[in-house]
Amino acid sequence: MARRIHILPDAVANQIAAGEVVERPASVVKELVENALDARATRVEIAVERGGKRRIRVSDDGVGMGREDSLLCLDRHATSKISHAEDLKGIRTFGFRGEAVPSIAAVSRLTMETHDADDEVGTRIVMDGGRIAAVDDFPRQRGTTMEIRNLFFNAPARAKFLKSVSAETRAISEVVTSLALANPRVGFSLTSDDRVLLDLAPAADAGGRVAQIWGGKDAGSLVSVTGEAGGMEIEGLVQRPDAAQPGLRRAHLFVNGRPFRSANLIRAAERGYRTTIPHGARPWIFLYVRVPGGEVDVNVHPAKAEVRFRDDSRVEELVETAIRAALDHEASAATFDSSPRGPSHPMAVREPPPREAPEAQMALFTSSMEGSPSGDAGVAPLPVVEAPRPRLWQVLNTYILAETRDGILIVDQHSAHERVLFQRLMDAYEAGGQTGQRLLFPLTMRLTQAEYRQVEELGGLLGRAGFEVEGFGGDTVIVHAVPNPHPYFDAERAFREMIDELTHGSELVRSAKNQHERIAMTFACKGAIKAGQRLSPREMQELFDELFATELPHHDVHGRPTIVRLSAAELERKFGR
Repeated sequence: MARRIHILPDAVANQIAAGEVVERPASVVKELVENALDARATRVEIAVERGGKRRIRVSDDGVGMGREDSLLCLDRHATSKISHAEDLKGIRTFGFRGEAVPSIAAVSRLTMETHDADDEVGTRIVMDGGRIAAVDDFPRQRGTTMEIRNLFFNAPARAKFLKSVSAETRAISEVVTSLALANPRVGFSLTSDDRVLLDLAPAADAGGRVAQIWGGKDAGSLVSVTGEAGGMEIEGLVQRPDAAQPGLRRAHLFVNGRPFRSANLIRAAERGYRTTIPHGARPWIFLYVRVPGGEVDVNVHPAKAEVRFRDDSRVEELVETAIRAALDHEASAATFDSSPRGPSHPMAVREPPPREAPEAQMALFTSSMEGSPSGDAGVAPLPVVEAPRPRLWQVLNTYILAETRDGILIVDQHSAHERVLFQRLMDAYEAGGQTGQRLLFPLTMRLTQAEYRQVEELGGLLGRAGFEVEGFGGDTVIVHAVPNPHPYFDAERAFREMIDELTHGSELVRSAKNQHERIAMTFACKGAIKAGQRLSPREMQELFDELFATELPHHDVHGRPTIVRLSAAELERKFGR
């Protein structure tokens, strides 16, 4: 009986392995650059022609290889990265599968030039479709150069699925950019058909690398993220909410120095931005996660583009809380000064100050209010604290100005009060609700049928927000009690606008996490002090104090800034000092 099962020839096995590892020219670049980084290179130079279809050249100044090792690395499962299966648990290098170089060689014409400093002369190996064509001595400095020509020349079915030259070049650029962000202290260059796409000197930190790639203005919009929980650590840079825009988003994730993709972690990062950015805005995110080796499996994807965490929910929670904390700091506030600042933290373009109590934050201000504040309070006061108070001015009956040690803060009174009311109602919901002020003359309102059903559905939550509402038959409701957020509150107008928005939806409503947030957001928006309302000195002071006591004082519930900073340096530039 004829045998049906047989052992594949090495050339065929390598071509099959290439189907997993070598998906496109960018895959080749990724594998070769990772090998260069594992070889402790301080400079990696990449050159491609025709999107890598015709030629890929990766040269490094790493440790290089002797002749014996250079020949061994062309065999499948040959690696210097691991020795035992247990090593996979704590892998700290990029490449370790032992398939990349032989797989690449199987579907291309490969030339390798390498030199270990301990040897007198280097080695040059030429391969054609996985077969060694020549091995010679070759003079070169320490390091390795891999040149790949005519990728998929012997696998035309694979070559047909490659995209256009521009698309393949773009994919290569994205790969190199990601690896450059993961390794800021390594220099990189990338040329395409003799056109320089990247030329990056070694940078001090991730913030410096971002500035090299995308420019100082974009780097200046980033703030530092740090967090730690259960042996896991996170550092990174995220965009200030006021700089986040719809459309293109830069999102790069790294675990133990390895770039990876994770839609779940990106969603966790977006949850950290909740109520600080408009619906549809896509902030830039650069996150570096460090976990113990046994907590992450980096060997779940043939191209090592994805990883599996032992506890995904813990990592996602760490990302969300770390970003939330970063946005709570003064550094996340909008600023007139968009120029980059010098990094004072290994990861940071701007390092956020330590989280402080509201009274400690007030100590940042050097001026003090003169005399005792008077007039009716628009916002419930904080406990009196012994700290210098800023002198406040209202401008255009809309903005409140305060002098700081290093410039001026400009507060939008409506946006600021939005954040205060949102925080107050969310805290009240956690405590069981807040009581409203009973009206001497209840409000009788006619609603549409859809609005009436919405009021019935949300009656309990509205009651805990301070609105006591009952049906009066048909499409009419009677409002017996309402919240009292400030003396200028128009209860009927606010209630009608709230119900209209809750019934018919809006970007604000769609961005809410749950019904509690929906009501708190709409109440904050409709109930806050309006632009154009004149405030007394005491009302300004109390609004200012309560704003800085909220969780995210620098952003209103729509994601607009509540505060804009104008630094002394920017003032000096404007006046030519």
